[in-house]
Amino acid sequence: MSKIDQVKTKWLGNMRFESTNPGGNLFIDAGPENGGEGNGYRPKALMLSALAGCAGLDIAHLIPKMKLEVDDFSIDIDGELTETDPATYKKVTLYFSFYGPNLDSDKLMRAVNLSVDKYCGVLEMFRQFAEIDIKVNFNS
Repeated sequence: MSKIDQVKTKWLGNMRFESTNPGGNLFIDAGPENGGEGNGYRPKALMLSALAGCAGLDIAHLIPKMKLEVDDFSIDIDGELTETDPATYKKVTLYFSFYGPNLDSDKLMRAVNLSVDKYCGVLEMFRQFAEIDIKVNFNS
């Protein structure tokens, strides 16, 4: 039997919504340039957050399994949109930054590649419509 994720979203008036997700609630709103008040997440940017979260969870899971010493890491994403409506992401660049004095860059690249090539389902979905670019920085 396949797994089903369920999200419930309720209109709160104007351009604002509340969305209930298995992990909690969040608010979605358009920016003032699109008739909203900017009091919530933007839907397309939420997709980028989901992508960072998916890859981040994979790597966080792999760090102890691979016995890596990482003090901190971050994932920044740039999503380039098409110029015509409906605007969709045409190019997405993920910037992985790892911090710590004893970084094993080879093993960390393996962890990133496992996430990017094997485990991250959100990234696989993005591949259906966008060019993906991966950049990795190691900071001692």
